[in-house]
Amino acid sequence: MIKTKLIRAGIFLAGFGFIAGATLFAFAWFTVSIPDPNAYVNSQSTVIQYSNGSEIGRVGTQNRQILPLAKIPLRLRYAVMAAEDRNFYANRAFSPTGIARALLNNLRSGDLTGEGGSTITQQYAKTAFLSPSRTIQRKIKELVISLKLENALSKDQILENYLNTIYFGRGSYGVQTAAQQYFNRNAHQLSISQSAVIASILRAPGYYDPSLSKENAVRLENRFAYVIQGMLDQKWITEAEAKDAKFPRVAPRTTSGQLSGPKGYIIDAVQKELSKLGFTQDQLLVGGYVIKTTLDQRAQQAAVDAVNKFTPADAPENLHTALVAIRPGTGEVIAMYGGKDYVVRQLNDATQSIALAGSTFKPFALIASLEAGIPMTSMWNGDSPQTFDDLGRPYEVSNYGDEGWGQVDLLTATQHSINTVFVPLGMKAGMDKVVDAARRAGIPENVAMIATPSVALGVASPHVIDVANSYATFAAQGVYSKPYMVASVTGSNKGLLYQGKAQTQEVFTKEVMADLTYALKSVVNGGTGSAALALGRPAAGKTGTSQSNASAWFSAYTPQLAASVALFRDSASESLNGIGGLTSVTGGTFPARIWTYFMKGALKDEPIMSFPAPANIGGLEPVVMTSGGVQTRKK
Repeated sequence: MIKTKLIRAGIFLAGFGFIAGATLFAFAWFTVSIPDPNAYVNSQSTVIQYSNGSEIGRVGTQNRQILPLAKIPLRLRYAVMAAEDRNFYANRAFSPTGIARALLNNLRSGDLTGEGGSTITQQYAKTAFLSPSRTIQRKIKELVISLKLENALSKDQILENYLNTIYFGRGSYGVQTAAQQYFNRNAHQLSISQSAVIASILRAPGYYDPSLSKENAVRLENRFAYVIQGMLDQKWITEAEAKDAKFPRVAPRTTSGQLSGPKGYIIDAVQKELSKLGFTQDQLLVGGYVIKTTLDQRAQQAAVDAVNKFTPADAPENLHTALVAIRPGTGEVIAMYGGKDYVVRQLNDATQSIALAGSTFKPFALIASLEAGIPMTSMWNGDSPQTFDDLGRPYEVSNYGDEGWGQVDLLTATQHSINTVFVPLGMKAGMDKVVDAARRAGIPENVAMIATPSVALGVASPHVIDVANSYATFAAQGVYSKPYMVASVTGSNKGLLYQGKAQTQEVFTKEVMADLTYALKSVVNGGTGSAALALGRPAAGKTGTSQSNASAWFSAYTPQLAASVALFRDSASESLNGIGGLTSVTGGTFPARIWTYFMKGALKDEPIMSFPAPANIGGLEPVVMTSGGVQTRKK
C-alpha cells in the first residue's frame, strides 16, 4: 500500500512538474522576444588607421571586426564545428542528449576538455542576447531564443553571426580579431592548425590561452588534437592534412589593452578630434567606422624609437618627452609622441601638457623685426648682463652662462641665442608685434602672452603641438595651416562620412620667411642646434632652454616636415639639471638628438630639398641698433 502511494505521488509530482515546466516554457515562448538579430552582431568597434591603412587601434566596447561567412574560410568553420557542434547543420536549436551527455561527462571528469552541451545556436543566443547569469529562467529564455532563431534565420546566418560574436579572450570578439590576437594575421590567412587552435580556445579562453600558464598550454594542445581528430572524423580534412597539422606557435599575449603605450595618446587625441567634428562616443563604440588619420606609420615609429633611444637611463619618473611633427602647408599631423604609456598617465604631453617655451619664441621677435624693416645685418650689443626698462622698472637680462658677445649682428645673435640682443630687438620692433607674430604663426589665444620685454625670451607656456605648428608655418613660407589628425571617416557601409582638408591662410610674406629661415639655418650650421647637422639635409630651427633649466626644446624644419621636441618635468620649479650626466640639459642636447634621429626615419627615401635664398630685407649694410629705451651695461 505504501509503495503504491509512493508511486502515485511520484507520478503526480512528475506530471505536475511537466505541466509546470510546459506552462513556464509556454509563458516564456509568448513573452520572450528576440532582439533584432542584427543589432548586436552589427555593432562593431571603430578602427583607427595610419595614413597607409595599417591599424593603430580600435575604439569600442568590444574588439570585433565583422566578416561575411563567405570570407571565413571553410577550414576555420569546420574547426569551430568540430570543437563545438559537429552536427550543427543537421540538429535542431538545442540538443537534449547533448546537454545530458555534457552534464554527465563534466561530473565524471571535472574538466572542460570534452564535448559541450550547447549547440552553436544556443551559444549564439547566450552570447548575443542574454546575461551571463546561470538561473533556470535564463536557461529557459536561452532555449526559447534558440528555437526562435532557428525559425528566423538560416543555419548559415546563425553560424556567421556566431563566428562574429563569440569571445576568444584577449579582448577579442569574433574570428577576425581572434586571428589577429593569436596569430597576427587575418582570418582568411589561418592554416588548418591555426584554425584548430582558434576553435579550441573559444570554449574557455582563460582555461586554454597558453600565455597564461604552462597548464593552459598542455590543455590547449590536448584540445587541439581533439579538434583535428573531429575534423578528420567528419571528413572535413584528409588523413594527410590531419597528419601534417602540427601545433603552431601562438603569438604572445599583450595584456595592457588598446590604449597601452604611446599609441594610446594617439587614439585618445583622434577621439577628441572626432568629438569636435560631431561624432558622439556612442557612434564610435558601435558604429563600425574606419578612421584614417594623417599619421605616417614610419614617422610615428621613428618618433617612438627616437625618444626611447635618447631618454637618459637615469631619467626621473616625472621627466616628460613630447614630440609633434606636422606637414607644412597642410596641417597634417604626421607623428605625435604624447608619453610612454597612456594607461599609466592620461595627460598627453604633446597636446595637453605645457612647458616654458624659452628661446623657441625668439623667431617671433625676428619676424616682427623683419616686418619692421630691421635687417639681419643690424648690429647689437651682446654683452651680459644688461638692464632694460620695463615700464619704468629695471629688467635684468643675462645670456646663457653669462657669456658676453660684444657687438654682433642679428644673424650671429640668432645662431648663438643671445638673450641680451633679443630683448631690445623685441622692444624695437614692438612687443605687441612680437605677440601678434606668434599668434599668426600658430600660438593660440589660450596660451597667455603679455607684451613685455620678456616675451621674446619665451616666458609663455605653450603646448608642443602649438610650437610645432608655428614652425610648420615657417617651413610653408608663411602659410599657416590648422593642425588636424582625422583624414577621413568611413561608415560600416563603406560610405564616406567625413573628409579632412587643409585649412590654410597666408600670414607672413615669403620674403620675411626667407630671411627667417636663413637665420634659423645658422642655428643648425654651427650654432646651438648643430646636433641636427647629422640629418644630412638642409634644416632650420631653434633651441630653447627656459629659465632655471625647467624645460629644453628643439624645434626645427626641413621644406617637407616641421617638428618640435620638448623635455620637461611636472612643475616649472623642477630643473632638468644633472639628467643624463649633463650639468644643464639644453635644447641642443637630448631634444636636438631626438629631433635628428626622428627626422632621419621620417624622411628616409624622401628627396633632399633646399630652402629659398634670403631676401635680405633692409639691405646688406650693417646698422647699429638700440632698443630706443634706457639701456645700461653692468661693469
